[in-house]
Formats: sequence, C-alpha cells, structure tokens
Amino acid sequence: MAAKGLLLIVGLFLVIEEGIATDFITPIPTSVEHDKRKALLGKKLFFDKSLSSDGKISCNSCHNLAKYGVDGASKSIGVDRKLGKRNSPTVYNAVLNFTQFWDGRALDLQHQVSGPLLTEFEMGFKNFDDIIKLLSKNAEYKESFDRLYGGEISEETITFSLGEFGKTLLSPNSPFDKYLQGDKSAISEVAKKGYKNFISFGCVGCHQGANVGGNMFQKFGVHADTSLRGAKDDDLGRFNITRNEWDKRVFKVPSLRMAVHSSPYFHDGSVETIEEAIEIMIQYQLGRDVPIDDRDAIVEFLKTLPGELKDGGE
Repeated sequence: MAAKGLLLIVGLFLVIEEGIATDFITPIPTSVEHDKRKALLGKKLFFDKSLSSDGKISCNSCHNLAKYGVDGASKSIGVDRKLGKRNSPTVYNAVLNFTQFWDGRALDLQHQVSGPLLTEFEMGFKNFDDIIKLLSKNAEYKESFDRLYGGEISEETITFSLGEFGKTLLSPNSPFDKYLQGDKSAISEVAKKGYKNFISFGCVGCHQGANVGGNMFQKFGVHADTSLRGAKDDDLGRFNITRNEWDKRVFKVPSLRMAVHSSPYFHDGSVETIEEAIEIMIQYQLGRDVPIDDRDAIVEFLKTLPGELKDGGE
C-alpha cells in the first residue's frame, strides 16, 4: 500500500487518547494456552546440544534466551561452523506471529521446528529417524516420552514439545503495554512523541498488533529498489516458496517487540544499528525523509516495547 493511502486510512480510523492512537498495538498476553508438562520437555530439548549432528549446537545457540532470543550475529553459525543464510529472529513472542520463518514457510511453531533440525548448515540431521534413535537411547528422555506420550518418540511428539515450549516465550508487562492499560506515566514524553511519529509516518501500517509486526508479508523496497543501498544479499524471500513474481523480495514483517535488543537487522543481518534500520525503512518502505530528532524519538518508543522475559521454566 502506498504511503499516502496508508496515511489517509490512518487519519480516518484512529482512536485518539491524549493525542495518541491506542488501538493499533495491543498488550502482549501474560500467557498462551499450552501443555505445561510437554513444554518443560520442550525446554530440555531446546537447550540440548545433542540435538545437532556434531553435538555442539542447540536451539539456544542461535536463539539465546539470555540475550533476548537472538545470537547477535548477522547470520548464525551451525554445525561444523557452517554459516546460515538468514539472520536468526528472536523466539520471544514468536507464537504471536501469523507464520514462522522470514518467508513464512511454516504455519506455526511446531512446523517451524523441523526446519533447523534437518538443515545441513543449522543442526545438521539428515532425517528424523536419527534424532529418534538418539533420544531413545537416553533414559531420561525415554521416561519423559513414556509419561507424556505413551512411549511414542516421533517427529510429531518431538516437534510438539518444542512448539509447546515456544508458546511460553513471551515478554508481557512492557512499559508501553502498561501505558496502553492506562498508566500514562509508564513511558516518557519523548517516547509518546515517538509513537505519534510511528503512526503519522506510516510505520504502524505494517507494524501493529500485539507483536508490533509479525502479522503480514511485505515487499522489502516498496518505494525504491533495496539493491541500491549496496547490500550484496539477493535473497528473493517468499518467491523461493511460491514462485510468484509478486513475491520477489517479500518477507514476513518482523516483530519490533525486541528490536532494540536484536541487532543486527533485516533478513540478511546487514545493518548494525537501530537508527540506520529506521532510516532505511523510512526511505525504502515509506519514501520519505525524517529529521534526526523525529527518528530518535521513534527509537525511544521502541525502547518501551520489551517486557518481562518468560521462558516456561516454572
């Protein structure tokens, strides 16, 4: 959608409180329905390095829960020091995304899990039979699968457990969520200005909902060809899945909930700072220039989005 049309819609449908729209973003839920016992098994699997072909990589290696669910690398390193092809997004609040992966090829967390396990440059297994044999030899895992799944250790039960753990990775009670819930002192005046800018410039057209993103696909380079910014990456995104010409360089819009903690940015991890990422978005997605003060106010708004980190360990 063109920026002018987007701004017209924004102007027509805002619900204003203290001069700020409060209906585009909703608070992160404190929990999502899940099976607690199976989530605890999933947590054990998430941290287990034996679930990689060289025994050196766990899910947590690329999605470090102590570092806001990311590894801080442009592209993650998998088994045998092989380099991945895309930047690893945060796993926090991923359950709130409408699809998983940058290209949306998995519908939910359970179906996302198989990808890394069976990718040669991630966790490196060639098939699930090898994973099942590995877990079957472990007495603790065998007891857990006996108790929770009647002894069935399968692709379905392994991925379901990991998916259930993924549902627990939420970040509720952020300063901005508290603001939305009525605490007008929860964020600064500069952050409030930043949110106004976020709306008026059109950022909220793609980044909205509880996850401030993660609920649509969008072309990277709406107003200008992103290859002009000098990035060497030529990832065609969702086109690789659909083979539809319209899907070239189309990606899932990322959540901004952890943006200030999850550099480097974009699918290729090509941008180091949040300030540069915002400038690129404004230029290539919205087709406009923004004064530095207004950009910096948006950064202050983004700083209010992370909340408490929950990891299903209770």
